[in-house]
Amino acid sequence: MKFWLESDIKNRARIHIDKTSLTVRQADSLAYHLEQNPSITRVKVYERTADVAIFYTGERKYIITFLKGLSLSLALEDAPEEVLEASGRKLSLKYKEQLTMKVLSRIVLGVVFPYPARVAVTVLRSFKYIAMGLKSLLKGRLEVPVLDAIAIFVSMVRGDFDTAGSVMFLLGIGEILEEWTHKKSVDDLAKSMALKVSNVWLVTGEGEVLVKASDIREGDEVIVRMGNVVPFDGKVTDGEAFLNQSSLTGESLPVRKKKDGFVYAGTVVEEGQIKVLVEKTKGRTKYEQIVMMIEESEKLKSSIESKSSHIADSLVPYTLAGTILTYAVTRNITKAVSVLMVDFSCALKLAIPISVLSAIRECQEHGITVKGGKFLEAMAEADTMVFDKTGTLTNATPTVADIISEDEGVKDEMLKIAACLEEHFPHSVANAVVKEAAMRGISHDEMHTKVNYIVAHGVASSIDGKPVLIGSYHFVFEDEGCSVSDKFREKINSLSDEYSYLYLAMDGMLKAVIAISDPLRKEAKEVLLQLKDTGISKIVMMTGDSERTARAIAYKAGVDEYYSEVLPEDKASFIEKEKEKGHKVVMVGDGINDSPALSAADCGIAISDGAQIAREIADVTIAADDLNELLVFRKISLLLMKKIKKNFRMIVGLNGGFIALGLAGLITPATSATLHNTSTLAISVAGMRNVYQ
Repeated sequence: MKFWLESDIKNRARIHIDKTSLTVRQADSLAYHLEQNPSITRVKVYERTADVAIFYTGERKYIITFLKGLSLSLALEDAPEEVLEASGRKLSLKYKEQLTMKVLSRIVLGVVFPYPARVAVTVLRSFKYIAMGLKSLLKGRLEVPVLDAIAIFVSMVRGDFDTAGSVMFLLGIGEILEEWTHKKSVDDLAKSMALKVSNVWLVTGEGEVLVKASDIREGDEVIVRMGNVVPFDGKVTDGEAFLNQSSLTGESLPVRKKKDGFVYAGTVVEEGQIKVLVEKTKGRTKYEQIVMMIEESEKLKSSIESKSSHIADSLVPYTLAGTILTYAVTRNITKAVSVLMVDFSCALKLAIPISVLSAIRECQEHGITVKGGKFLEAMAEADTMVFDKTGTLTNATPTVADIISEDEGVKDEMLKIAACLEEHFPHSVANAVVKEAAMRGISHDEMHTKVNYIVAHGVASSIDGKPVLIGSYHFVFEDEGCSVSDKFREKINSLSDEYSYLYLAMDGMLKAVIAISDPLRKEAKEVLLQLKDTGISKIVMMTGDSERTARAIAYKAGVDEYYSEVLPEDKASFIEKEKEKGHKVVMVGDGINDSPALSAADCGIAISDGAQIAREIADVTIAADDLNELLVFRKISLLLMKKIKKNFRMIVGLNGGFIALGLAGLITPATSATLHNTSTLAISVAGMRNVYQ
């Protein structure tokens, strides 16, 4: 790539590429390719001048070498469509152009047009605002448009068309800026949540093959099993399943899907397994779904947002009454209109939701995905936290410590069978088995029939007509009645308390035990202590593991209570009982078996490496590598509530002051509108700042 280095300070370079200007699409594509370099932390592309600001770590010479080797033609055109779709550059350009045209039209109107023409234009423009005010009144609602319409109408009746024109100009500028601010907040949030690439099981002539979702084309068939997300819209060609469609329809009950039924991307298989003929790989993207969710789903709004909106609407009649009273007392229409131009609702309706959206975006910067302001508020108010053990309080990436078998010579064969079964159901323990097979160079092509997952128990299938099981002791021996030889029993009885275990049985006989090293996360105890310092009064651990293992981990972690050998419904039942006692409960888990509890909690938090169904059902997802993110999420939630209360006081104080100035006759209606709009935008912009440093 040909470029000129225009400036270079520590860890920041500005270059000009060999172009006069760039299109929005080219600028987004170039930014994408530059950001693929792990040393480049941030990129800003200026499409009008073809300049690029690059923020990086390490030595400059490596960045220069990378830039020289980059193909400009490729960088300007070849970027994933989902990246281009989620770009906010086009949005910003749209609103910049609207602002520019608004200001230019105002200047041209004042300089070029004679006074009679300006009056005519003002009257024509007033129709929009007066119509909006009348529409609100006809619906029986006293809202902000009513105040605006009265102010404009009264100014024109008095013959003060300049004031009416100024008020409409300021209202127009305010509308553009407010819409831009809100759209940018939603866009930034949705962009950070949406760009995730997943793998899918493709049906081929040779069997099932794990491929990237981006490689799938219309007409391909994919397998979707229990706990996984449907990756594309399509028709069910085989199998039967119950799907959670809440992400699209809001309905909480799963929907049954069988052959010839239609399924939609983003829904989750709660039970069963289906084969889907892909009919649509593009169209409504995950990004678009998230934007709709954020903008339209009232159930995701925090109660404090809903309260502020309600308070805002309820204050409009008081503003109108204050205007009438001012005129009745002073007989000064200018003072009355000045009061009319100040209302509390704009700031309350804009600044507080933007603060919430910005907090959600800030969480995303820390690797925390939050699906709505409701869950920030729930986290701030929480006094009880319930943790799953495996992959949550214990290491996100457990490992296989040993394989114990009756015949030492078949260990690799037992691992091969275990990996073949476990790869279909993503869970931290299952991942450990699959990873161990890969590390040993063991290939595990499909050699079993249909795989069935029994929640909180294990996996069942058959090989060469013989049943094969892998799972917990309870599942293999007590539920399925498998046996173990006397010789092998001695080894089983001497298993160490240090590990968790998976039991592999074939044709009714135990063949191997896989020891899983699942130690407590090194940061877990300290994080739990600090969570208590923030006001969490009770921390509980619930696990399907044995009493022996659960007791050891609970002691090391320092939880207040622990429960072992629990089923998914036990976790959910415990949470419901705590809520009935008046507690606000947060649940943290990562597996399919945690899904009922995640749904039951006031705020369900899933670990990102866990089952897809857990991530989809959960209200919040945190990265798998560090529990400190829980503490960050808690602190951001608490600080957000503090900021919202502060903003509320500022809005009431400032607007109250502007009303007082209008009553005193110290400001005109136009100045009143300017101060009101400026303060609203200033508070909104301040609301976009991060609360956690």
